[in-house]
Amino acid sequence: MLQTTKQVLHHMDQPEEEHTEFHAIMDMIPNPDKPSSSDSCVAGPNSFPAATAPSPSRYESQKRRDWKTFCQYLKNHQPPLSLSRCSATHVLEFLRYLDQFGKTKVHTPACPFFGFPNPPAPCPCPLRQAWGSLDALTGRLRAAFEENGGSREANPFGARAVRLYLREVRELQAKARGISYDKKRKKPPRTTPSPTQHHHNPHSPPSGTTSAA
Repeated sequence: MLQTTKQVLHHMDQPEEEHTEFHAIMDMIPNPDKPSSSDSCVAGPNSFPAATAPSPSRYESQKRRDWKTFCQYLKNHQPPLSLSRCSATHVLEFLRYLDQFGKTKVHTPACPFFGFPNPPAPCPCPLRQAWGSLDALTGRLRAAFEENGGSREANPFGARAVRLYLREVRELQAKARGISYDKKRKKPPRTTPSPTQHHHNPHSPPSGTTSAA
């Protein structure tokens, strides 16, 4: 892996934010082969050209940067990988590779602050990429793969192994950080009794008594 890539990818994670987007870093990574920033992953007959749009939205711009970053990762891989040979195993390697640039504290079970959302003191536990960031990144790359010529059936970002890995990361970080990623369910509205229910007749005798003869 190129040293320049390692120096730049540490900007990709945001501390303690579960749904933040990664920074635009691809422009900062030099390409030794071509100066153009529109390079595809690895030159070859099965490579997919990068998609373009006249006025991309923020999501589209981020998706392009993520795609270029992943393609650069494949180029720097030893040996270099073409996109057609990319599998779920390589996606997992990429996600684990990003952990070294994470800024989210994930406490180990032996840490006294395990399960504390706001620990009162620092600890030597490792920093990782937040689950929300990895989940959002994987979703954008899954869409970019198909937009750049890949088939849905062969999409490595949607593989079962990747989904299981993200689920494990979510459960691990939820326990370690003492937070919940489950969406709060809306409580059903409380029903109030209609005016006809529990109507009290002021002229009727109290319950348990009989009217006088």
